[in-house]
Amino acid sequence: MAKRDYYEILGVNRDADEEAIKKAYRKLAMKHHPDRNPEDKNKGAEEKFKEAKEAYEILSDADKRAAYDRYGHAGVDPSAGGAQGAGFANFSDAFGDIFGDIFGQARGGRSNVYRGADLRYNLEISLEAAAHGTETKIRIPTMDACTTCHGSGAKPGTQPKTCSTCNGQGQVRMQQGFFSIQQTCPKCHGSGKMIADPCTDCQGAGRVKQHKTLSVKIPAGVDEGDRIRLSGEGEAGVNGGPPGDLYVQLHLKPHAVFQRDHDDLHCEMPVSFTVAALGGEIEIPTLSGSARIKIPSETQSGKIFRLRGKGIKGVRSHAHGDLLCHVVVETPVHLTERQKDLLRELEAINVKDSDRHNPRAKSWMDKVKEFFAE
Repeated sequence: MAKRDYYEILGVNRDADEEAIKKAYRKLAMKHHPDRNPEDKNKGAEEKFKEAKEAYEILSDADKRAAYDRYGHAGVDPSAGGAQGAGFANFSDAFGDIFGDIFGQARGGRSNVYRGADLRYNLEISLEAAAHGTETKIRIPTMDACTTCHGSGAKPGTQPKTCSTCNGQGQVRMQQGFFSIQQTCPKCHGSGKMIADPCTDCQGAGRVKQHKTLSVKIPAGVDEGDRIRLSGEGEAGVNGGPPGDLYVQLHLKPHAVFQRDHDDLHCEMPVSFTVAALGGEIEIPTLSGSARIKIPSETQSGKIFRLRGKGIKGVRSHAHGDLLCHVVVETPVHLTERQKDLLRELEAINVKDSDRHNPRAKSWMDKVKEFFAE
C-alpha cells in the first residue's frame, strides 16, 4: 500500500513551522495512543498512531524534511540511505511531552527544589484604620527551615545518603513495551536522598512549625477584601527553594455609626419631631471630626443630606468620597399627659386642613381609594 503524504497525515500545510507540526502530532498522539484505546480490536488507532509518529519523525528534522519535500518518500527511505538518528532526538522530545500528558509523569531531569507555599492571614481592622492607614503586628504559624539540621533533615554530624534506587536522580526510568518513561522515585519520593539517621527536632522533614511576628503596613483607603502581599513571608521552600508569600486579607469591623459603600459613608441621623417640623441645626460626627447640618423646616423622614468630601479616599481614588446622612424623624416616647393633649390639639388642626398640613397622607389616601374603586 502506498504511503500517505506526511503533511496530510498531520493535517498541516507544507509551509507549517516546527511548532505547528509538533502541536499537530501531539494532538494525534493523544487521540490514537494504544494505551488510550485498549478496546481497539481492529488496531486502527495503533496504526494511526504509528503513522503520525513516522510523519513527525521526518518533518521535525530539517534535513529529512528537506529531502522529503524534494524527493518524496524515496528521499527518506532508510533502505535508500536516508538520514537516521537526528530526527529521533526531536521525536523523543515531543513524545516525552505526550507521555507526560497521558500518564501525568514529569519528564526530563529531576526537580526536587520547590518553592514554599503561599499563606493567607485574615486581619480585622476598624473603619478608622482603613480610612487613615495604620501599622499593626501579626503573629502567624509557619514552616521554617530546621535550625538544628539546617534544612537537611539529617541528624547533626550525619549527611543524607544518595538514594540507591534512582542514584540521586529523583526519578526512575520504566519500560512499557517499546517506550521508556520516567517517573518519580518511589523510594525517595523525588528528593534523590535517603536519611538513615533523621534529625530529632524535625523528624527528617527539614522544616519545623514555628510562629513569627510580622509588621504590616496598611495604606490609607483600603476596603473590605483588599489584600496586602508580604513577599517571602510564606512557608520556607523545600531543598533550598525560595519561600512563598504571605497574603494579608483585610476585613472591616462593623462600625457603630457609619456604613461604608466604596468611598462613600452612610449614617442615620435621628431628628426630633420638633426640629423636623420647625427646622434647626444639629451636629453630626465624621471620620475627621464633626460637622453641623442645617435642617430646613418641614423635613421628612428619609431625606438625605450629602456632605461632599467627608467620606474616604480609596487607595485607587483621586478624591474623597461623600458622607450621606439619612434623616430619621424620631417619634417622641414616654409622653406626659400635657404632651398628649398638645399632640391631640395639633392633630385636630391638621385634620381640618389635611390638604395643606398633610399633603403626602392625603395623596396616599386618594390612591388607596382609587385602588379599591377599580
